[in-house]
Amino acid sequence: MLRIGSLARSAGSKVQTIRYYEQVGLLKPTRRTKGGQRRYDVDDIDRLEFILHSRQFGFSLAAIRELLELSSGMRGSCESATIVAQRQLDALERNLSLLLNQKRALEQMIVKCHCDDVVSCKVLAGLREYSGCPTSDEAFGGQNNP
Repeated sequence: MLRIGSLARSAGSKVQTIRYYEQVGLLKPTRRTKGGQRRYDVDDIDRLEFILHSRQFGFSLAAIRELLELSSGMRGSCESATIVAQRQLDALERNLSLLLNQKRALEQMIVKCHCDDVVSCKVLAGLREYSGCPTSDEAFGGQNNP
């Protein structure tokens, strides 16, 4: 049985992240010692690594929850997992397109900027006028969480 710090080190995570995933229900409540210390086993390491890897691909917590539920089943088609993965791929494609548009816009601002004072700075003016950015809720699927 591992303590929370050992689990964090073995999975390449932070203790706070583990506590957060427990709080939102992605990690199952752990066994505790009489002193209240959390204890984890190999299954917990595997589950945490699955969550962390899924987050690296940008999956939302809801999508990870869905994938975890699918992975706990012993039977069935993997079509549902493929659908979840396809949704994430579609989101990545949209985000990539957005990033490429932003890259081009910044490149144009930089190329046009040949000034010595901020009053005529094309970068600052371009950032004020740029209308291609989504709102923070729209950016990257609104997935700006741990």
